[in-house]
Amino acid sequence: MSTLLVIAKAPVAGRVKTRLTSRFTPDQAAELACAALRDTLAAVLATPARRRILVLDGEAGPWLPDGIDVRPQCAGTLDVRLAAAFDLAGGPALLIGMDTPQVTPELLRQGLDFTDTDAWFGPADDGGFWALGLADPDPDLLCGVPMSVPDTGAVQRRRLISAGLTVRDLPELCDVDTPQDAARVAAAAPATRFAALHAGLCAVTR
Repeated sequence: MSTLLVIAKAPVAGRVKTRLTSRFTPDQAAELACAALRDTLAAVLATPARRRILVLDGEAGPWLPDGIDVRPQCAGTLDVRLAAAFDLAGGPALLIGMDTPQVTPELLRQGLDFTDTDAWFGPADDGGFWALGLADPDPDLLCGVPMSVPDTGAVQRRRLISAGLTVRDLPELCDVDTPQDAARVAAAAPATRFAALHAGLCAVTR
């Protein structure tokens, strides 16, 4: 059975989701980040996995549920930190972020099944990726990939193909980065904590 990895920042005002502050206050942006993280971890807990590891930048808080192993992020650029996160798994793993509260256990189960593939790739609609699954994690598959640029996802996927891996794709999802993203994700996943909080905050910030 494979490992589920979540790479995240602790939801601290002024440190997370700063692009949301064009519509929300820093405290509200942190609340939205916390709701997204809680929704993500709930989906992770509902998914059968060998281990569930939160690779965290910052300190865990009361938002952390039982059943999640917490490990600190290493120093370095994002590509290096992602590679180090895979090292924690010690075997096949699916890595996701905290920016897709609409993720479901069904999607995660799909990305943990390496029966007929070497890698899973979940594209994000901003050009990045929301999920990466590797049957045999290797730092060279990630290190040097430029992160947070419009073609990050395309470069990462090409890196996998160039290594001779069989790659299967997960559905494209929207990362929550901007207020427009937040509205789209809340509408797409109305039963989430994120959507409920978003509706409440929008009601008081009109």
